[in-house]
Amino acid sequence: MKRLFYIDSCLRYGSNTKKIADALIDRLSERYEVETVKLSDYDFPVVKNGILNDRNNGIVPEEYVNIARKIAAADRLVISAPFWDMSFPSALKVFLENMSLFNVTFASDEKKCYGLCKAEKVLYVTTRGMNINTGDDMEQATPYIKAIGKLWGLGELNVVSAQNMDYSTEEQKAEKVNNAIEEGLKLCEEF
Repeated sequence: MKRLFYIDSCLRYGSNTKKIADALIDRLSERYEVETVKLSDYDFPVVKNGILNDRNNGIVPEEYVNIARKIAAADRLVISAPFWDMSFPSALKVFLENMSLFNVTFASDEKKCYGLCKAEKVLYVTTRGMNINTGDDMEQATPYIKAIGKLWGLGELNVVSAQNMDYSTEEQKAEKVNNAIEEGLKLCEEF
């Protein structure tokens, strides 16, 4: 069975993003062996001078290397993260920095970097409080995920989102979540 690695960056109880992602992961688990890292269960450190010095000396926590290897080996990658401060929660950025490991998720020659990940498709699931669409100048999550995808060698990025959640009634929110699930389930057919 092919493998799917799921990065759950939904940090709040009752997250609408998680409701959408759970339905899609449930469907994808019919075709993929799913491994999940739930960022609310971890406290990954900010990558700064000490960690960079350790990396330069070949010192990386084995747990991080193991997770990064699983990401690199996965056939598909799913990321769920709500829209926070024009991007996504800092926990996801810190996680991605800790997983961006030389000779695990990427490498380089004398001229350029290249990816070592094999996932041909990535699915990013999000909800946004404001009425900001994917690709809008004010939406910086998708460009970052595309950029890290290029560094790591990840394939096509698909986005499932629901917008304007902060300015919707509970009924409207439920309808938007259901619409996003339906859209996502269609994507899952060929994901």
